[in-house]
Amino acid sequence: MPLPARKRFIVLALLFGCVWINYMNRTNISIAGTTMRDDLGIDMIKMGLVYSAFSWTYGWLQIPGGALVDIFRTRPFYAIIMFLWSAVTVLQGFANSLFSLIGLRLSLGLFQAPSYPAHNKMVTRWFPTDERASAIAVYTSAQFVVLALMPPIFVFLLNTVTWRGLFIITGAISILASLAMYLIYRDPKDHKSVSQEELDHIRSGGGLVDDGADSEAEQEKAKFNWADLLEAFKYRKLWGVYIGQFCLGSLFVFFLTWFPSYLKDTRGLTLQSMGWWATIPPIGAFCGVLLSGYISDKLVKKGVSASAARKLPVLCGMILGSSIIGANYTDSTGMVIVFMTIALFGNGLASIAWVFISSIAPIRCMGLVGGVFNFIGNLAGISLPIIIGILARDGNFEPGLIYIAIVSIIGFCSYLFLVGKVERIEPKS
Repeated sequence: MPLPARKRFIVLALLFGCVWINYMNRTNISIAGTTMRDDLGIDMIKMGLVYSAFSWTYGWLQIPGGALVDIFRTRPFYAIIMFLWSAVTVLQGFANSLFSLIGLRLSLGLFQAPSYPAHNKMVTRWFPTDERASAIAVYTSAQFVVLALMPPIFVFLLNTVTWRGLFIITGAISILASLAMYLIYRDPKDHKSVSQEELDHIRSGGGLVDDGADSEAEQEKAKFNWADLLEAFKYRKLWGVYIGQFCLGSLFVFFLTWFPSYLKDTRGLTLQSMGWWATIPPIGAFCGVLLSGYISDKLVKKGVSASAARKLPVLCGMILGSSIIGANYTDSTGMVIVFMTIALFGNGLASIAWVFISSIAPIRCMGLVGGVFNFIGNLAGISLPIIIGILARDGNFEPGLIYIAIVSIIGFCSYLFLVGKVERIEPKS
């Protein structure tokens, strides 16, 4: 029997590209910040505020952002927010003070806030249940590919066109990507070239092809309901995933923000060598996230319970994340990178956590629950840069790495003891 057509994998490639653009615009400041601090007269604590500013709006607007994903048509809505965050990236190249830079980072977080709830909605519509963890792993892996491949490119741009040019060039590329997103993406029922066979394959496997394609009539019916917000906070299993995402994010945000400064200022690496060393841990994370998706879906197909299949990679990943503390006990740059790579490999293993939202969130408010999930996860983005900036204000990052290791263990306990059985929540009417 022939396999169904695979238009969904073209959509997956598009999602991979969207996440790439998303994280390119977030992480360029980690490299730019190594020289920006001197140009703008920003000390470590103030730079922690700059790194944190993105998550102030990104985190706090996850809930309304998720609600907007449930209301608006996916294709135009996503293209518009991508264009706006790209324009803000360009404007960062013209920042001339601490306050203007913080304002622009707040704006970047504002426009990126609905992005991951939208990604989750798209993958839930396009992929059956037994392919979904792998699909989430593939597009999520783009964030680690950016961390692995972009630092040397960012360093080259930094040395060639300064940090201002770095922002302008990456923002301009992203504006072009927003136009491509609008031209290419369609929901399954709106995609003219998708076969009925593939639609049936997605639908029969639990893909939410019929959860409400973005027709005008259905959009008129979609209204925010305060009862839905209550649903997002009332279940223990959701809280287990929320807390776990905060803990997962704490480790990842360190690599998004302070890791290049840690290598340069604490480990004494040159800007050029720092750019290359910084590529290695994300390669471990990339391998981890792809491996976790493959293992999780493979276990589901073999009849292993969803609870065991989905939790195993996450639990292993959280434990491995705590190995970051090992960097405090070596003077070897190579061994520091080994510990960082193991920790970020674990972060990659645990990064399929969005599959829990696809699997357990009530269908009618999936975007909203995804927003709450990302909101609580991104409280790490608000707190971690400031905490590390304070703990490392004298140049010593050791207390900060201890903090990250402890938080990783808390995440392990959250998934182990709070999440329970992985099954769809059916609210009582």
